[in-house]
Amino acid sequence: MGDTTGPADTDPTLPHVAAGAAVRRRVRGGDPGLFGPDSVTWRVHSDPLMGVAGLRALLLQALHPVAIHAVDEHSGYREDPWGRLARTAEYVGVTTYGSSTEAMLAGSRVRAVHARVRGTMPDGVEYAADDPQLLAWVHCCLVASFLEIVTRGGLALTGAEQDRYVAEQVSAAMLVGLEPDEVPHDRAGIVDYFSVIRPVLDVTPAARRAASVVVAPPMPASVALMTPALPAWAGIAGLAFAALPPWARRLYALPELPGAAGLTDAATTVALKTMRTALKGVQAVVPPLREGPHQRAARLRLGG
Repeated sequence: MGDTTGPADTDPTLPHVAAGAAVRRRVRGGDPGLFGPDSVTWRVHSDPLMGVAGLRALLLQALHPVAIHAVDEHSGYREDPWGRLARTAEYVGVTTYGSSTEAMLAGSRVRAVHARVRGTMPDGVEYAADDPQLLAWVHCCLVASFLEIVTRGGLALTGAEQDRYVAEQVSAAMLVGLEPDEVPHDRAGIVDYFSVIRPVLDVTPAARRAASVVVAPPMPASVALMTPALPAWAGIAGLAFAALPPWARRLYALPELPGAAGLTDAATTVALKTMRTALKGVQAVVPPLREGPHQRAARLRLGG
């Protein structure tokens, strides 16, 4: 998913500004979408560690009892985890790199699905998937995970750029029906949000089922036994678990974990940097892997 053709990680400011000026000249002939090439969002979402970040977000989202109950009751993720992951990646790709119309259509489809999801918790409390509190939870888990993983992995963003990323993502929140004042606008707001909501969080049976699917999704026997896919996935998912906030790992209260899932915070950061370096090395050898299909389409749409 990464893109090594963008501004250099080691000096993001001046190249980023120069690239932005050039892009603004080209954009006159095309729709830059919600964010555009000179946004921090494009830099974050093109990072090769976005896959790890997405898994971290799913593990974090599962800690909200109402949110995970709704997913458990109304989603087929256990039968088709790969399809759910693909649809999530598609949504992020379209809303990040698609035209404004494409992004709004994607958001409207999500809102239509949420409008149909209604249910009752085991204690009798009713819920709705389009409840702003649930939407804000999902949004904050995604934003926090994307930013946490790519910066720990080595994407050089100043504090101001990280705040700008959080502010840019307010547009993404509005796509699913949230108001701007219902989500954080900077990193401090994200920290405050998780501090306030932590007493609500818990590891329910549904959360453990979801986490088990993330860490060990079902694979055809031929793939699991004849290829390195299973251990490779276990390493990636384990790293995503290790990158959760300490309080989230404590909530899961798992016994001593093997491999990447049992890493300390310092070792997790080293592992993320190592993985990112390796993935960028692969991208250097295989140029088509430097950008995803949505990013490639956006570049062509903008005349780049």
